[in-house]
Amino acid sequence: MSKPIHINNQNFESEVIQSEIPVVVDFWATWCGPCLMVAPVLEELANEYENRIKVCKLDVDNNRETAGAYGNQSIPTIMIFKGGKMADRLIGAVPKSEFKKMIDKHLS
Repeated sequence: MSKPIHINNQNFESEVIQSEIPVVVDFWATWCGPCLMVAPVLEELANEYENRIKVCKLDVDNNRETAGAYGNQSIPTIMIFKGGKMADRLIGAVPKSEFKKMIDKHLS
């Protein structure tokens, strides 16, 4: 059973940029209601796509440097990184089907 990996400024490079498989990064905060709504969906996706994608969570309050580097102005922002580059993003608490569309687009 795969769980999202909690990442930070220090390990963002190794966990996300250097990943061999696409990485879904949830830019979130503990006080953000919509972020808490998205969390169980991302856990489901981590399991459904196990070994094909990596799901990571980055707390924007504790990792402002990385969040700022990717222009995060709203949370939750979910980005997908492929080949070390940001390839796509979704902003807000969207339905699971929207996350799946984004992921599937980058797996093909």
